[in-house]
Amino acid sequence: MLKNKRLIWIIISSLGVVFVFGGFVFYLQARVDIDSVDIPIYGNITSLSGVEVPKIIRKSNHLKTPQAVKAIYMTSCVAGTLSLRDKLVDFVTTTELNSLVIDIKDYTGTISYKPNDESLLHLWEDSRCGVVDMEDFIKSLHEKDIYVIGRITVFQDPHLAKRQPELAVKFASNGEVWKDRKGLNFTDPGSEVVWDYHVALARDAYNIGFDELNFDYIRFPSDGPMNDIYFPFSKNHPKPEVLESFFSYLSKKLKPEGVIMSADLFGMTATNTDDLNIGQVLERALPYFDYVDPMVYPSHYPNGFNGWSDPNEVPYEIIKYSMDIAVARTIATSTVVKTNDGQPIASTTPQLYTKESYDKNKIRPWLQDFDYPVTYTADDVRAQIKATYDAGLNSWLMWDPSNKYTKEVYKVQ
Repeated sequence: MLKNKRLIWIIISSLGVVFVFGGFVFYLQARVDIDSVDIPIYGNITSLSGVEVPKIIRKSNHLKTPQAVKAIYMTSCVAGTLSLRDKLVDFVTTTELNSLVIDIKDYTGTISYKPNDESLLHLWEDSRCGVVDMEDFIKSLHEKDIYVIGRITVFQDPHLAKRQPELAVKFASNGEVWKDRKGLNFTDPGSEVVWDYHVALARDAYNIGFDELNFDYIRFPSDGPMNDIYFPFSKNHPKPEVLESFFSYLSKKLKPEGVIMSADLFGMTATNTDDLNIGQVLERALPYFDYVDPMVYPSHYPNGFNGWSDPNEVPYEIIKYSMDIAVARTIATSTVVKTNDGQPIASTTPQLYTKESYDKNKIRPWLQDFDYPVTYTADDVRAQIKATYDAGLNSWLMWDPSNKYTKEVYKVQ
């Protein structure tokens, strides 16, 4: 009897050891499984072990937007060439500059870094210029207290138009993919597939550390065979309404995740109240972006604008006039509703609609530091900066597609 009791005790003890050890193994395995999956926070819904959870948005370290942004633009090709980018970074750290605008997606439709989102890998694989260490590069900029803005060219997109031609703007005459005067293709601004495509890219870029996302070419095409053009998604819907729907969509998808967003608009949106036939109206962009960046390059204004025979001869006046009007419209609580031809809807009694009054420094202009069609001197560039300040604004972005900035313009720290 005693032997039988001892045998039963041994069996029970053995089972207990196995159970405890097995439980420990199960715990270790569970820890491995938990640590290897994305922690659900928010975003798109994905499936995990049969349970639907939101797709993670990784909270990388981001710098707070400087009170006064003073930025220069860096192409993806320069960012991917160490010797060239180091010179520009040194330039920023030794002057009043505090921010860099770096291409994420440029006019080719491809991107400058390898994304974590596998659905976007084709954008990297077909890229003409790449930054293999983009995430580390951004971290190094943050260590120097440099604010990093990522520029995303949206609807001008030859890559996506070729990959998915059903999303592209078409020739009305034959249904083929439309080309502008430079031979570049556009996707239809009314396509929600295109919208989601850019939301995914924006999330991926924000995750690797870009502090702000700057959306460019958020417009309908303007140059090329405009009398032979068809928009398969936008159709005949008013262009300003189509673009505002896109702006709203971006805001709803990205703002809850803390993404800082800015929008590049044609320079004349600061002074025109019609949509310039490209869909851009200042008041329709202001509610959805943290900053609106009119591209007020003097060289891009037509001769005779506001009575100036050659805008290149009056860079101060162009910027001051444009920014004064942009500021007034931004802080206003009402504006006149006009049609595409610039005329009030009611010719005798202009129709007013109310709007929120925004901080004037929501306006942050792109200025010109490049030679076109004349040589822009240091005085010409300084004049634009002074005009910006004289209009009551504190921030500006400087554009030079060759990244060869007029060094003596920028104050040495």
